[in-house]
Amino acid sequence: MRLRSLVVTAVLALPLLVTACGSSESDGGLGADDDVAAGSVFPVTVEHKYGETVVRAEPKRVVSVGVTEQDVLLQLGVVPVGVTEWYGEQPDATWPWAHDLLDGAHPEVLHTDNGLEFEKIAALDPDLIVGTNAGLTKKDYQLLSAIAPTITSDEGATDYFSPWQDQVLQIARGLGREADGQQVVDDLEADYAAVAAEHPEWADLTATFSQGAPYDGILYVYPPGLSTDFLTQLGFTMTTGFEDYAPAGSQAEISAENVGLIDADVVVFATEDEKGFDALQDFGTISSLPAVDDNRAVYTDGTLAGAVYFDTPLSRAYVLEKLTPMLEQAAAGEAPRAFPS
Repeated sequence: MRLRSLVVTAVLALPLLVTACGSSESDGGLGADDDVAAGSVFPVTVEHKYGETVVRAEPKRVVSVGVTEQDVLLQLGVVPVGVTEWYGEQPDATWPWAHDLLDGAHPEVLHTDNGLEFEKIAALDPDLIVGTNAGLTKKDYQLLSAIAPTITSDEGATDYFSPWQDQVLQIARGLGREADGQQVVDDLEADYAAVAAEHPEWADLTATFSQGAPYDGILYVYPPGLSTDFLTQLGFTMTTGFEDYAPAGSQAEISAENVGLIDADVVVFATEDEKGFDALQDFGTISSLPAVDDNRAVYTDGTLAGAVYFDTPLSRAYVLEKLTPMLEQAAAGEAPRAFPS
């Protein structure tokens, strides 16, 4: 797949109720009984890029029209009645780090190949629609708002993948659970800070984050500040010098003859399968890149790559767990030069 910011996204009307998932600390969820009962705070008003939305009562049937919002809803104890497929064709359009929080439910899976499926969304009879990571136009918002109160992203946010903290808080506001949303943000940031504190040597290292295989003769690499804070929050300094190859707000497009620009103390390649790993090794001078040759390159599997791209609290927690030992190996020059088995 080329760009994770390119959204590719059938619905049977299944009368699933939104439920509050009682959950333990181990599953990352927050039950509806935590803190003050959500129903006591309504009505709530949520400001966003297209104005403001009033949610008059605790939502019972929530539809996610964005590509990652299901993670946040589930972590806040809400099982959506509809979710949107992004990529990966995961069961219920929900990846492994979040799927257990469905608690056996099977929300309808919406697709956006031909735009938003307004009729199918309406058939789900939602009382709240969440689209903070959906690229909604003002017309989309107006049409969705005619179906149910609709929450979109903050003023000034990008169409997709605005800061995960902002998205968490925006969704939490619509659920009447802003304090819980802030707790999710604070806890995850503390977890990253703790790992960074355990590895002070990482603060002296540079890092590059790249997609894991070339596409049409181009390797897509992330310039500093674009989906790279999973590394900077651990202390790494992102490699610079290839920003001139990056269209505004997008990945740098690195051709085979320019791959030397991405070398760093540690390079993270979001490889997704063996075929992609092999194509990467054969691309330009990747195989002789110092970071690659000295076993300072990390290669992910498809699930870990998906977790990095998803960029939600649940996926970032998964990244922290799985990637930390791999970064330790790479920093020591001991990372396996192979696709993870």
